[in-house]
Amino acid sequence: MADALQDDGTPGADQCAVYLKALGDPWRLKLVKALQAGPMSVSDLALLLECETANVSHHLRVLFHADLVSTQRDGRFIYYRLNRDLLHAGPAKKAFDFGCCKFELAK
Repeated sequence: MADALQDDGTPGADQCAVYLKALGDPWRLKLVKALQAGPMSVSDLALLLECETANVSHHLRVLFHADLVSTQRDGRFIYYRLNRDLLHAGPAKKAFDFGCCKFELAK
């Protein structure tokens, strides 16, 4: 990507477009909202959202490749969490801080 980072180290327009495109799906927004509660496995998320595990896995993969979520292995399970480097926590809200814009997460 030509402008992945600007001179000040914040994401450029191309990287912001990657973030926003990944968030541009209702199921991915539901996953982000669910992950606000903390790390969860694919099966936990599928049960919570009443969705097939294959669909949850697909959408988590998109969020992972956009660097919006990270993973942690615990035995045979992989837990997904919101990317702490992008997450900005204020007094009563959470938001992704993309540098070019902030995306506030609903409670």
